[in-house]
Amino acid sequence: MAGSYNHITLVGRLTKDPEIRYVASGSAVCSFSIAINRRTKTGDEAMFVDCVAWNSGARNLADVCNNYLHKGMTVLVDGRLAIREYTTKDGDKRKATEVVLNDMQMLDAKGSVPGSAPGAGGATNGSSDRPYAPARTGGSGGDDDMDEGEIPF
Repeated sequence: MAGSYNHITLVGRLTKDPEIRYVASGSAVCSFSIAINRRTKTGDEAMFVDCVAWNSGARNLADVCNNYLHKGMTVLVDGRLAIREYTTKDGDKRKATEVVLNDMQMLDAKGSVPGSAPGAGGATNGSSDRPYAPARTGGSGGDDDMDEGEIPF
């Protein structure tokens, strides 16, 4: 029998700016929600998904999400689905379903989202605060017109 597999990849728009907080150990955690639209015969419907990014080791994904993501941006999130159980102050038991991020990519063109920070809109692998270089446009599409100094890695 095969083992379990928990992997989720979603694309949606941020419903509001991310929020960052720090846990007792000092590690940063960034929370945000994305809206995912789906067309149906009766019209469009939206699903709202909570996402959580942590700083772990050399990966500062929580800081990257907090610094570069803004309300309205289109983002690809990749991670695992997590369901937490907790008790409210009133003693009610609740469940929270969220995507715990392994990776994130910003999908909007640089400066295309009103109110976005300078430098937002590239893609990032969460391992540094520097976005990847945007894709080249024009040219023959081959490697022969690319200067070695333009390679983003």
